[in-house]
Amino acid sequence: MSSDWPHVQLHVVTGKGGTGKSTVAAALALGLASHGKNVLLCEVEGRQGVARMFDVDPLPYAETRIATGLRMRSRSGADAEPGNVYALHIAPEEALLEYLKMYYKLGPAGRALDRFGVIEFATTIAPGVRDVLLTGKLFEAVQRNSRNKGARTYDAVVLDAPPTGRITTFLNVSESVAGLAKVGPIKNQADTMMTLFRSRRTAVHLVTLLEEMPVQETADGISELRAAGLPVGGVIVNQVRPRDLPDESLAAALDGSLDGETIAEDLKRAGVEPDPALIATLTAEAKEYAERRSLEDTQRDLVAGLGVPTYELNRIAGGIDIGALYELAAELKDQGLA
Repeated sequence: MSSDWPHVQLHVVTGKGGTGKSTVAAALALGLASHGKNVLLCEVEGRQGVARMFDVDPLPYAETRIATGLRMRSRSGADAEPGNVYALHIAPEEALLEYLKMYYKLGPAGRALDRFGVIEFATTIAPGVRDVLLTGKLFEAVQRNSRNKGARTYDAVVLDAPPTGRITTFLNVSESVAGLAKVGPIKNQADTMMTLFRSRRTAVHLVTLLEEMPVQETADGISELRAAGLPVGGVIVNQVRPRDLPDESLAAALDGSLDGETIAEDLKRAGVEPDPALIATLTAEAKEYAERRSLEDTQRDLVAGLGVPTYELNRIAGGIDIGALYELAAELKDQGLA
């Protein structure tokens, strides 16, 4: 399967809290690595979510190999050799120290500043500095240069990004530094970063559930990204429930016209005694299920009207482990996101 995003090097994954954006980011990294590519999965929120999902030790401020990409069949029928997934936990303090070392040759001197609390002061008191440092490291990972000698290059970088309500501010570093510097190296670096973030090499994907609030926040996020000139990628509908009843049965359950005698016959065939109380309980549950499906279908129509490519991931019972991540990665690849 070919990807819908062949030119994208930086995949930014955002979403309302609780929609599973970290899970989707991890699955996307595994899917992208199936092409034989090396992929870097970054997180910036300090929760060490990547380490927990992949069952590895907490990530240091160093690019660490955590998995092999999804293994896929080639056209010849043999297993295609996958690439590797590396992970990086980006902390603003460490990013600033690296920046001082790379651009100002302040190795030991930078550590001295850290001991005196100057770095913590800079990242706490100056509005926008924290996001500029985090996105600056992200930019460096995508666009490696000679200053970072011997650093590994990546075919793609996936960011487990801040939530939808903050993603535009996070990526729009030109606005973040406007109050800090009008000219000079900080301003120049921010402008350079924006050339990547606003280019076709970047895509901001939004994760949602088929619920009113996440869908509305997704719509608002798309509008804000477009207003800021940032490239919108796809919408990933996560945790989609299986459709256990055909449309005609759903309609009958919704309007209360399910045939009790038919349900009784089905129970008998299954070896269950069809007493009236059981039939009433099953009918009530069917109606509740049909109402839920109706609400989800309404939200699915709203997602379809957003005007961006849409992908769906099935709900996985029992929680997310490495096996589930590979399963989701296969779904994303089959649908063309990875």
